[in-house]
Amino acid sequence: MNFFDRLAAAITPEATDEDRINARNEAQALAQDDDWLGSVLDQHEQIETLFAEAALAQPGDDRVAAMKKLGQLLTAHSMAEEVVLYPAIARIGEKGDATMAYEEQSMAKVEMAGLEQLDPESDEWAQKLEAIRKAVAHHVYEEESDWFPKLHRSISESEADMLSMRFDEEFDRHGDVGMGSAHVRPASQPGPATGGYTN
Repeated sequence: MNFFDRLAAAITPEATDEDRINARNEAQALAQDDDWLGSVLDQHEQIETLFAEAALAQPGDDRVAAMKKLGQLLTAHSMAEEVVLYPAIARIGEKGDATMAYEEQSMAKVEMAGLEQLDPESDEWAQKLEAIRKAVAHHVYEEESDWFPKLHRSISESEADMLSMRFDEEFDRHGDVGMGSAHVRPASQPGPATGGYTN
């Protein structure tokens, strides 16, 4: 078990599928289609889809292409959260949550960079991808069950409007994911080709 696995296991017990579904449903009930929380939830669903696509990709070039697409979305999404939402969480008095959020996402970036160094035809590649998926799923659960609902309830409408605008700006600034806005296209809809993942 590497450091990443130990950290993920030590933070909190793993949520059940029912816990995750309930958290997402409650967060969706708070969200509006055009607000920051709606954007976040859309992106979380797309990230889950891209993890599944990467896991099912054929060893070799297909895995590399799937990893790059996933990496691009993870990078754009995490940068938008880190620049806009985590500082807002700290401002409402939840600095511990904001710090944890930054640390978890930083570790995911390190692990994604490590995935790029592995042979995409190896079992080790698939195992690392699954470890990253589990850690990201845990992080998403923390956001959807606690951090983001708390933020949503703690800010004014004008603050929410500002977060929505800034989140979209930062996502677009950091993401060349062929999706054009913070509201990402469902995986079933084709989009333009995407470039390489850089971390």
